[in-house]
Amino acid sequence: MIERGWEKKIEPLTVRIATAVRITGLSRSRIYELIQSGDLETVKVGRVTLIQFESLKALTTGSRATQR
Repeated sequence: MIERGWEKKIEPLTVRIATAVRITGLSRSRIYELIQSGDLETVKVGRVTLIQFESLKALTTGSRATQR
């Protein structure tokens, strides 16, 4: 089948904490530890903390510096 440009998978720019927990299998407190240590990049929009999806992918694929 031919893949068209508009049919390519679109990844989110950011995800909520609960989504990060679900897709990584890490605990909520571990996600917060990674945010605090700077291993996960976040952005605040109002009261919501969003995790940069690229940062999350880098962490889980091991392309970031040493993790704890």
